[in-house]
Order: sequence, then structure tokens, then C-alpha cells
Amino acid sequence: MERGHAYRKFCWTKAKRDLVPTLPLTIIKMRIARAKELGLDYKTYAGVRTTSGRDLVAFLYSSNALRLTRHVVQINDTQAAHIQAVQNCGKLAMVHAPLDAKIVADQNMCLDAVTPAPSLMDSWSATGNKITQFLRDQNVPRAGVLIVGETALEREWSAAGKTAGFVTSDQVFAQPSSGN
Repeated sequence: MERGHAYRKFCWTKAKRDLVPTLPLTIIKMRIARAKELGLDYKTYAGVRTTSGRDLVAFLYSSNALRLTRHVVQINDTQAAHIQAVQNCGKLAMVHAPLDAKIVADQNMCLDAVTPAPSLMDSWSATGNKITQFLRDQNVPRAGVLIVGETALEREWSAAGKTAGFVTSDQVFAQPSSGN
């Protein structure tokens, strides 16, 4: 070992420790409360917020995350209760064919808006454009939208649409709802 190695290591360790940003306790408490409003655990919420750099303003659920099929167009009671308990946040959905977006919207009043999902045949840019246009029509900034899905294809929606991130339905619906 070269001379002064231990001291340099001590200095670098201290410098790296000093670089770690620490949030004031009041900010952490506010973010914990916001995570509860959204029905997310704090770790998931903090990760999305750190990655996107902003608060969530909407959830975008896929029909797979909502367990909707050609024969089941109504969200189950547990998921509907969780969605209704979400506060100060939009609740949007994209439904895969052959589901009809209008029928799903009519059957699920807990959702603010529903539209057809990008198809398997859509290119990357077409997928991004569909997501962007839907969010623009809802007056929702892309960077504040968390996509809730089930498949790898739906995970790609996040990158194509430049949204805040992607989580599985288990990460969202496994959390207890924050009813008042």
C-alpha cells in the first residue's frame, strides 16, 4: 500500500457521507402522508418521486392490472374501493382490445377517463404518441403519471410515454387503502 492510503480513504468516506442529501423530518412526514393518500407504501412512492423529480398527479391503469376481460368489464370490489380511496390524484385507464373503452368507463365510475390501449402492432413511437395524446387530453403532465400494469409490454409504456414510472398491480393493490 502506498503512503497515506488510510487517510485518503478516511477523507473520501467522509466526503461521500457528507454528500448524501438528508430531508428534513417535516418533509418526510409530508411525503409519508402523501403516500398514504395515494394508497402506496412509502418506499414505492419515494422511489417514484426521486426518479421522476415530482409528485404523482395520476395513475394510469392497464386493463390487465384491473383484471378486466371480454367477459368481466367491471373492476372487482377490492380494487374499486382502493381506487376510490386514492385522494388528490387522477385515475385513468387504458384497455386492451377487445374491450370497449366506453363500456369500461360506464361500468367503472371510480375511473376518471378510459381509452383504448396501444396495440401489439403499434411501433414504439406510436405507443408513446397514444399515451402522450391521452394524457394531454386529460390535462395531465406525463412526468407525474405512474403506470400500473402487469406485462413487459405495459412496462414499456412508461419509457415510450416518458411517464414517472411503472409498478405492478400487486405493488398498488396489496397496500391497504387509506379510507377516511
